[in-house]
Amino acid sequence: MNNFSWRQSRTVLMVLMCTAYLFDYADRMVVSSLLPMIKAEWHCTDAQLGMLTSIVSLFIAIFVLPLSLLVDRWSRTKMIAIMVFLWSLATLMSAVAKNYDQLLLTRAFTGIGEAAYTPATIALIAMLYPLANRAKFTGIWNAFAPLGAAVGFVVGGFVGNYYGWRHAMGLLALPGFVIAIIFWFAHDYKTQAMAHDENGSPVQFSWKGIWKLTSELFKIKTLWFVFGAFAMNMAINSSMLTWIPSYLIRSFGMNDKLAGTMAGLFALMALVGAPLGGWWADRWMKSQTKARMYLPAIFSLISALLLMAALLVSNVQITLFLILIFGLSTAVFLAPATAAIQDVVKPGVRALSIGFNVVIMNIGGSFWAPVFVGSLSDQIGLDKALLVLPLMGVLAAVLFYLGARHYAKDIARK
Repeated sequence: MNNFSWRQSRTVLMVLMCTAYLFDYADRMVVSSLLPMIKAEWHCTDAQLGMLTSIVSLFIAIFVLPLSLLVDRWSRTKMIAIMVFLWSLATLMSAVAKNYDQLLLTRAFTGIGEAAYTPATIALIAMLYPLANRAKFTGIWNAFAPLGAAVGFVVGGFVGNYYGWRHAMGLLALPGFVIAIIFWFAHDYKTQAMAHDENGSPVQFSWKGIWKLTSELFKIKTLWFVFGAFAMNMAINSSMLTWIPSYLIRSFGMNDKLAGTMAGLFALMALVGAPLGGWWADRWMKSQTKARMYLPAIFSLISALLLMAALLVSNVQITLFLILIFGLSTAVFLAPATAAIQDVVKPGVRALSIGFNVVIMNIGGSFWAPVFVGSLSDQIGLDKALLVLPLMGVLAAVLFYLGARHYAKDIARK
C-alpha cells in the first residue's frame, strides 16, 4: 500500500474526509425521520425522543478532548479510521435494539465513535491547505454534514416507511466500514510539537504540559466568543434537524415519506450555504481582516429572523420556502467560524482547539436543546416550543460581533 500514489493526494484525502462526514451525519440524523415510528412502537414522550439525538452530542462532548489529544500526538488518518469504524458499528447495533433503553445506549456509542472525527479532519485540512483559502475547503467539507443529514432523512423516511426503522439504520451503517479501511492506509502529515514555551522549547506531552497548553488556549479571547456563538447556532440547528420531520407531520399533516423528503431538502440547502460562507469570507477578508467574524454575525441574525417568520406563518408553501432559505443561511457561519478558530491558535494544537469547540457546542447547544424543545413540546406543543430557537440566533450574532474586537490581536500574538 505504501507505493500507491493515492495516499499522497490532497484531493483524494479531501474526498475521503467529505465522504466520511456524509455518513457521519447520515448515521447521526437518520433517527430524526424515524422518531414518529419509534414513538408509535414504544409510546415515547417527546423528551425521550429528543434524547436519542442529544445523547450523541453528550458523548461526543465527554470523549472529544482525550481523543483530540491522541489526534495531535499520534495520527489524524488512523484516528479517523477508528472513529468511522466505531460509529458505523454503533449504528448497526442500533438496528437490532429491542427497547428504548438499548437504542439509547447504542446511540451513546455512536457519539463516542464520532467524538474525534471533526478535530482530526479540521487539523488535516489546516495542514493540507494554506491560510488564504482554508475557509473555502473547510466550507466544502462542512457541506457534506447537511448532505449526510439529507441522506439520513430520505433513507429513513423511505426505507423506514416500507421496511421499518431498523432496516434504515442497518443500511446506513454499512458504507462506514469500507471508508474506515481506506482511511487506515491514507497518508498523514508529520506530528508537530504541541506548542512552545516562552524560551522556544516544546511543551512536553504530560499532564502538566497539557494543563499549561489548555490555559494558554483559553487566554485567546476570540475563542470564548466563537465557542459560545457556535453553541447557540448548534442548539438551533440540532433542534431543527431533530424535530423538523415531526413538526411537518404534526402541523401540516404530511406523511413520513414527504416529511422526510422535505427535511432532507432543508438539510441540503447547506450544500450552498456552507461553501458560500467559506468563499465569501475568504473574498471579503482581502478588504476586511475581521470578515471571518463579521460574516457569521450577520448570517446568524438573518437566520434567526427567517426561522421566526417560518414558524409564525400558517401557509405551508410559505413556511417551507422560508425553512429552505433558513437552511441555506444557517450554514454560512460554519466555515468562517471554524477557520477563525484555526487562525488564532498554533499548529500543534489545532485539533485540541477544535476539540474544545466540539465540547462547548455540544454541551452548550446540541445536547440540551433538542431535549428542551421536546420537554416544552410535551407541555405546549411542538409548534410553540420551536419559537425559543430564534432567540439563540440573536445571541450568536452578538457573540460573533463582540469576538471580532479581539480577532486581529489574537492572530498577531499567535
